[in-house]
Amino acid sequence: MKKTILTFLLFTLAVIISPAISAEGDRVMALTGGTLIDGYGGKPIPNSVILVEGKTIIAVGQVGSLEIPDGAELISTEGMSVLPGMWDMHVHLMINGHADYAYWDKAYLDRQTDLIMPSSALQLLHAGVTSARDLGAPLEEIIEVRDRINAGELDGPTLYVSGPFIQHKPYPDTEFVRWGVDGVEDARAKVRKLAEAGVDTIKLIDQDQMTMEEVQAVVDEAHAHDLTVVAHSHRPEEIRRGLIAGVDCFEHTGLATAPEYPADVMEMLKERTAQMNLGPLFWTPTVQGLYLFEYMRDNPEEIDDPSWHLGLPPEVVEDIRQSLTNLGRLPYFQITPNRRPTLKHKIEQLKEAGVVILVGTDSGIPRNFHSQTTWRELDVLVNDMGLDALETIKGATYWPSVLMGVSDKVGTIEEGKDADIIAVRGDVLRHISLLRDPEIIIKHGKRYE
Repeated sequence: MKKTILTFLLFTLAVIISPAISAEGDRVMALTGGTLIDGYGGKPIPNSVILVEGKTIIAVGQVGSLEIPDGAELISTEGMSVLPGMWDMHVHLMINGHADYAYWDKAYLDRQTDLIMPSSALQLLHAGVTSARDLGAPLEEIIEVRDRINAGELDGPTLYVSGPFIQHKPYPDTEFVRWGVDGVEDARAKVRKLAEAGVDTIKLIDQDQMTMEEVQAVVDEAHAHDLTVVAHSHRPEEIRRGLIAGVDCFEHTGLATAPEYPADVMEMLKERTAQMNLGPLFWTPTVQGLYLFEYMRDNPEEIDDPSWHLGLPPEVVEDIRQSLTNLGRLPYFQITPNRRPTLKHKIEQLKEAGVVILVGTDSGIPRNFHSQTTWRELDVLVNDMGLDALETIKGATYWPSVLMGVSDKVGTIEEGKDADIIAVRGDVLRHISLLRDPEIIIKHGKRYE
């Protein structure tokens, strides 16, 4: 009897003095000392403490006021900026920066699930991107990779995927990633097929080439399945029709070399953003690839950054490198120098119209490596487009989670959220480019080197 009582007392004492071990055996991890940028856009919190148990943030406070459990794993964030894991809201895992799409599709289409998409996902994660929206990929392949990441079989950001584009007519030899629609019923059927396959969003492009009834059918069917709709904004009529139909988010700055969005488009945007009952209108401008093209063209040393080799065998790395030998000769970029001067004014117009700007990069397109583009997008938006650093970070953390309907789980650092956290050494609000080298990357409570 005495032995039983003694055993009970020792067990009780162990529970009291060892709160860093949960019932499931998860050790508490304590990140201490850094300046916390929680994702909401408010004043940063110095000397922060973040307690993580398993995959969940269990407490957030400051040194001296939040008690750290005995036995917790201590991770110093002294001298660092600590913030939610970043989102990239426009990625293409099926491509890795190669300059020739037609060649790439033929050479690597059958290597998507075992090599290309996993390497793209790995590069994004190691760049501090813990969530990403893939906007254009073969359906079965991107669903498989997303699900394997979610199951812990692959390392990568949590993915939200569209599968193939919906458009009037596929471009030649692209039917595997572009689905054409022929009439209202076909438009609805294509969206239903994507929804039943398990996509997270619908991507609509070239909607100015569709009938208005087809565009409306795509949006209505998507919304009936609780899916957001993303639409291109390359041409004014794409924007007009997207707004009329109720698109949730527009992609790219668009309008080629035109200096600004037309007055009627601006009025339509303002009319839409004024309707609070509809929620925010989101826009992913993807500016860094355009804005930095001439710099990259004239400073090819950037291509030698080995970060984009991660997960790729040497022969594929060399294949990509060779395709970029004469960057300035690529047809893809010939009009880009004329588009660059228009970008800042267009961003100013979008801000004036009241849209919520999201961080997305078009990563995967020629020379847009997954390992490099996200921090560059924030850098260009802040230092060249004049956006506020805190608000831009919010566009890479909180706002994406709102659009994708997961703000109860991720997007900010607070009690009860999944532990998606990154930290960089230095003051990221003064030097946003520090995001290029995250020193700590944690996704769902797992730390990556």
